Formats: sequence, structure tokens, C-alpha cells
Amino acid sequence: MNILMVHPHDIYSSIEPWTVRIVYIAKEFVKKGHNVKLVYFPLEWGQKKAAETPEGITVIPFPRMHGPHVLISNILRLCNLARWADVIHFQKCFYHAALPAVAAGIFHGKPLHYDWDDWELKIYEVSTRPSFLRNIMWNFLSFLETTIPKIVDTVSCASKRLKVECERLGVDKDRIFDAHVGADIVRFNPDVSGEAIRDKYNITKPLILYLGQLHGGQYVEAFIETASRLINDHRKDLAFMIAGDGYQAGELKKMSRRLNLNGKLIFTGAIPHELVPQYIAAADVCLACFEENEVTLCKSPLKVVEYLASGRAIVASDVGEVPRMLDGAGVLTPPGDVDSLADGILKILQNPSLKKNLERLARERAEKEYNWTVTATNLLGAYEKAVQINSAR
Repeated sequence: MNILMVHPHDIYSSIEPWTVRIVYIAKEFVKKGHNVKLVYFPLEWGQKKAAETPEGITVIPFPRMHGPHVLISNILRLCNLARWADVIHFQKCFYHAALPAVAAGIFHGKPLHYDWDDWELKIYEVSTRPSFLRNIMWNFLSFLETTIPKIVDTVSCASKRLKVECERLGVDKDRIFDAHVGADIVRFNPDVSGEAIRDKYNITKPLILYLGQLHGGQYVEAFIETASRLINDHRKDLAFMIAGDGYQAGELKKMSRRLNLNGKLIFTGAIPHELVPQYIAAADVCLACFEENEVTLCKSPLKVVEYLASGRAIVASDVGEVPRMLDGAGVLTPPGDVDSLADGILKILQNPSLKKNLERLARERAEKEYNWTVTATNLLGAYEKAVQINSAR
């Protein structure tokens, strides 16, 4: 099968780490003998890379600048590429990628598949402040995210909550497929050493890690509050690390200083995805903290499955997909509850046999279910259904 994949962000940027989803899925398709062309949108046009990856994926950069002339040009380019495709897959509802994908599919009569991995409208709400321009963008994004699932052939959803929303929009159940997030269980595994990371930051104490982007909807504040609670009320022999970057980094560092965590909480900044397994391996306990709201109910958090594949002991908030993802391979705490997060960490650190058992269960969970091979297989089933629906028109 010739699969044309379209992603609205930069697959080469550590600032947009969520792009690993489409890259890993594309790699799995190639392993299964399919041909893949992947369109992406570089943050800076001068940094574009057009080539075939070592895995055999043809990557094609499209300009990301705003303006009707750029959009029209991208539509025409994608229409040309679509001649080759048996199916067109696009991820997320952002107009600069979604509109060209939909236009190309309609123009050539190609099957269209929409990969719905986050409720972007809700993320936009928590990431922006009220203004006239925000209201315009909110309405436009709302229109796209509610219309696209209804006009494509098939939809894959990364969470049960998104499936419910998809059905609410009127999409038939047989057109909706599961496509949860996965991990590369070869690159992320318990045998990876974290010693180089511990040496780099001079870490000699038990390390508690938070991995992820520092922007709205991530709830890193809860991690910082947990660190403060543990250091001040329980154990001073702990180190804490936030591995990632984002527009909230400055405010989070100020918060850390206010809570007197200087020297005890490490901010790494953006890290290349190829080094993420080492950072996770350096940790004694990995944290995935969330509140309960429409954003977190829809999330299929990448950090959780990479923790699982790495065989780490996990403390996570009991919200959305997280309980199903862990299925006993971690300590669950009430969402937004800092005291419970701290207690969960202490429970693991004070019980070596529990820690060892959770690490074993975590790896088994990733091997059985939460890996990219499973996700890609589900998507191929969605493509077959899309082809069937398209042929019946």
C-alpha cells in the first residue's frame, strides 16, 4: 500500500516532540512492507530536510508560513503527491496541514484517514488568554475539529474520551478505530544505562523524573509542589529533574526558586528524543501528574508508555487513559493531589520489592500492548475500512 502521511509540525525539532508518533508509525508501516511518504512542516523553512530516512520513509517538507498564497501552493503540491497514494493519513486538525490533505483526498477521490490524538480545542483553551483574536481562532479551530471527523472515511482515536466525542459528532462506530500512543520497545528498555545522565548532572541521590513539554495542559506545577513537599516534610536526600522545555519554563523556574528548590530541582531544557531513554533510565521513580479536565481525559500520554517500556517505577494521576495504560503497573493517585503524589513516591522508595515488581510489570505492559507495532496494526485496519468505504461511493 502507498501511504501518504501528513503532519502539521516539525519532525526534526526537539521543541515539538509529539511528532515522534507519526514517525514511529511510518517506520512500522515500512517494516510491514508498505511505501510511505511523510509530509511535515519545519519550524524554519531554511532548516527543511528532504530525503529518504534510513528506514525508507520519504520525507517531504512543506512551508509553514501563514497566508493564502502559501496555503494554495501547499494544496496544489499535496494534490500532486496524492496521485501516488492509496490512502491519505493526516494527524491533528490544524488548517495548514488538514485542509491540503482533505482537498487532495476529495480532488483525487482517495480514501482519507484522520488521526485524532488530542482534543486540540481544549488544549488551545488552557494555553491562551481571552481576547478578540483568540475568539476568532477558537471558532475556526472548533469548526475544523468538529467537521473533519464527519467528512473523512475513517478516524482513529488515542483515547476512549475522544471516541465518545467522535460518536457524539455522528461518526458511525465502525468508522472509528483505536490508535493509542506507543513506545519503541527496542530503544526504550530496562537495559539502557542512565549513568551518563547522572554523571552529567552530578546526581548521587534517588532521582524523581518528570518528562514532557512545559506548556499549558501539562501540570508541571504539581511536580514542583510535590518536590517541595518531599524535600521540606519528608526526605532531603532526593533529587528532582524536569526533562523538557516550553513557553512556561521561565515561570516554572521562578516557582522552583520561590519554593527554595535551587540545587535540588534540575531543569534540563529541550533534549533530543534519541537521548530520552537515558534520561528515563537515570530515574528511580517517574512521575506523570495531571488534573482532571477535558484535556487530560482525552490524553494518551507519551511519557507514560516510554516510562513503561523503560521498566521504571511510575506514580501517575488516576485520570483519563492513565489507569488503562498502567493496568496495575504503577501507583495511581487522585488527580491534582500533591500529597498523594508525594506519598506514592515514598511508598516506592521505601519498598524495594514493590519497586522491582512495578518495574517488571511496566515492561510487560509495554511489550504486550503499548508499543507502536500494535498502534500501526490498528491503523492498517482503519485504512482497509477507508478503502472499502471509498470504493463503495
